Amino acid sequence: MNKRKKLLALIPALWASLFDTIITIKGQSEEYWNGNLNMANEGNPIGNFMMKNHVSGIFFICGIWLILIGILGYYIPKKYSRIFLLFVLIAHSFGASTWLSMNYGFWTAIIFILFNSILFYKIEDLINKEK
Repeated sequence: MNKRKKLLALIPALWASLFDTIITIKGQSEEYWNGNLNMANEGNPIGNFMMKNHVSGIFFICGIWLILIGILGYYIPKKYSRIFLLFVLIAHSFGASTWLSMNYGFWTAIIFILFNSILFYKIEDLINKEK
């Protein structure tokens, strides 16, 4: 896979991860941002641990995760990269959908997942056209 295809393949996973991060940050209570770290609201045990130890923990762990997605998605062999990137897309679509359905209703989560599915297949089409 050439450099352009590898970079294109990263887009859906990075997008879903970034969206999940933003909606998680937005979903934190004012009490949390005012320093009551016990009010951290995060389902991922690693993210929850980081958030309960420092108010910037969410930014740190998400920044590291986005970099790791990029590195692994780009450098591991194509077969494993595609599995990893699809896993990340699905996992973060799920994570963000919990925030969406809880705060904005069921259909926003469904539309988000539909959008991510379409994005994934559009990117796949672009990658597969370039042979």
